[in-house]
Amino acid sequence: MAEVKIAGIRKSFGDVAVLHGIDAAIADGEFMVLLGPSGCGKSTLLRIVAGLETQSAGDVSIGGRVVNDVEPKDRNIAMVFQNYALYPHLSVYDNMAYGLRVRGTPKPEIERRVQEAARILELAPLLARKPRQLSGGQRQRVAMGRAIVRDPQVFLFDEPLSNLDAKLRVQMRIEIRRLHQSIRTTSIYVTHDQVEAMTLADRLIVMNAGHAEQVGAPLEVYERPASVFVAGFIGAPAMNLLRARVAGGRAMAGAAALPLPLAAGLDEGREVTWGVRPEHVELAPGAAEADVEVVVDLVEALGADTLVHARLADGGALTLRLPGTTRVREGDRLPLRLPPAALHAFDAASGRRI
Repeated sequence: MAEVKIAGIRKSFGDVAVLHGIDAAIADGEFMVLLGPSGCGKSTLLRIVAGLETQSAGDVSIGGRVVNDVEPKDRNIAMVFQNYALYPHLSVYDNMAYGLRVRGTPKPEIERRVQEAARILELAPLLARKPRQLSGGQRQRVAMGRAIVRDPQVFLFDEPLSNLDAKLRVQMRIEIRRLHQSIRTTSIYVTHDQVEAMTLADRLIVMNAGHAEQVGAPLEVYERPASVFVAGFIGAPAMNLLRARVAGGRAMAGAAALPLPLAAGLDEGREVTWGVRPEHVELAPGAAEADVEVVVDLVEALGADTLVHARLADGGALTLRLPGTTRVREGDRLPLRLPPAALHAFDAASGRRI
């Protein structure tokens, strides 16, 4: 295992800059997730750590050694890709053992490592099978087993679950988390799926257009997003965000006078982006206790939850996440409470948290 340090990493393809000075320190044994939409630069950053791309500026260190000029095969890393990349003519055992044989590892050591990886990943009954005889989830476990047998300092995962169906993704998330808890190898995991990120990460880096918008533990990022981008990207449904102006101690979003976050300390007239998560909006007992009233446009009954898409008097939209037992119909008027402790405010110009 080893600490990974990323210092001032920049990357340009010709005149197009795709990474703009990324800094991060991944602790020994930590599971770090790079999260962001397609095209944000997360896979490029992972490939730079792997040595498959060369940075335009900055340093990558693994285990205290700067590896800028070190070949990928000599960085003591193992990578698991979206594509399983298994040899179809080889058995599961031989797929897992192939890299060790190429390196000249003694046969008894190969046997020990393959059997241990098969035990961890519950592949022992499948070692004689060919890839075509395996399910998608089993193939991905073989790909992980091939990485484990190398006993690397660092695991790199590049969207490994993207090709799996929803049920298998849930199963594989659990297996990857169990794997990490078992072997505690430093891991960097790329995904655009926030559920994967929130459930797997010790910490995550939220990336946007080549910038690291925020680095932190999943719940920290959820509870205190550093920017409008993070607020809108983390959470499903996304945070409600409204443009507003501070007036009379309220956030005026059109004609709606909304409460401000606790201890916001906002000056009169300041332009802000006001936010609240759908799950933090509460139904008020009546109009007298309400902060605002909305009209219901659409109801999505999901069983455990009911999603309500509503609008303020001037047309501003709010999404509410209510208990599944809530009975609401289109056209209903709902009095809402907006707890100040659950509210957010961002600078309208910069998008950064106030």
